[in-house]
Amino acid sequence: MAELPVILLPVGHDDDALDACLAALDAGTPAGTRIWLADDARVGPRGAAIVQRWLASTPLQADYTCRQRSIGEVAHLDDVLRACGDADVIVLAPDAIPAPGWANALAACFSRDASIATATPWCNAGESAAWPRIGEINPVPDDPARLARACQALPPLYPELPAAIGHAVLLRGNARRKAGGLDASSYRSWYAALIDLSLRMAGLGWRNALCETAFVARGGEGGPADGDMDALAVRWPAWHSRLATFLMQDPLYATRAALQRGFDALENAPAQQQLFHEETADAVRSPAPLSLPGEEGTIREADGGARAAGTRDTPAAPDAADNVASTDDSPPK
Repeated sequence: MAELPVILLPVGHDDDALDACLAALDAGTPAGTRIWLADDARVGPRGAAIVQRWLASTPLQADYTCRQRSIGEVAHLDDVLRACGDADVIVLAPDAIPAPGWANALAACFSRDASIATATPWCNAGESAAWPRIGEINPVPDDPARLARACQALPPLYPELPAAIGHAVLLRGNARRKAGGLDASSYRSWYAALIDLSLRMAGLGWRNALCETAFVARGGEGGPADGDMDALAVRWPAWHSRLATFLMQDPLYATRAALQRGFDALENAPAQQQLFHEETADAVRSPAPLSLPGEEGTIREADGGARAAGTRDTPAAPDAADNVASTDDSPPK
């Protein structure tokens, strides 16, 4: 199994969703996986307390940065992604609830097919990647471990999607760089900026694929900011009709039906959550520290909990047991 990429979680203002997301990450992601919580000055006092408590206890190799002033969703994400250089990065929605094994499946997708620039897992509210019904906001699954096992049993064919979707997406670093990164001057929402980036990468010859062996739930769909759809229509005039055609023709119907059959077949199977976690942990190598610009500027205190760190928005990668928090609004250099 390929080494897991960096996980990027842009922290939102919904404290309960943040708490649920962090708990799901701990439960379904191998210990030591690198994760960056990037806050565009959106978290409040309760959310900050949730983050600090999580940093002090998570088995993941975590880092948290917070700007003093917001620069906007797309500009913030573009800065953070640029700080990651050519590294592959999983961008996770702040209200996402990853099922067990999700990150391993996404990493395997990239290792098996070098033509894939974006890998998007299933989601209950995932538009063209929605399950069990396409284009609908379905309920959050009540048995994510069972659903993860059903996904894992599907053949990894990685069919084409019209574009990546914002509940969770693995971005290939060199494809992102060659396409020019996110367009913060044209779009205000991650929803629209991700569509635009996906279409530019597809124009350069890469694919936007469904990773049918992974599932990430969320409470609702993402959406565009005012003016974003008009901007997409001007730059990509065929986009809306292409998406509508995909939703109407539903080329993923057979795959969704196979997932439903697999899920139903596991209804009376014994729980294997602990075994699943052990297999997941053994399948992934312990990740190397994330090397990002500005590492030398981070200052760590000697207490045993979450650390207050240096003077840059770009974090230095912490050790698994040495998680870091930073407060600054300087963009990555």
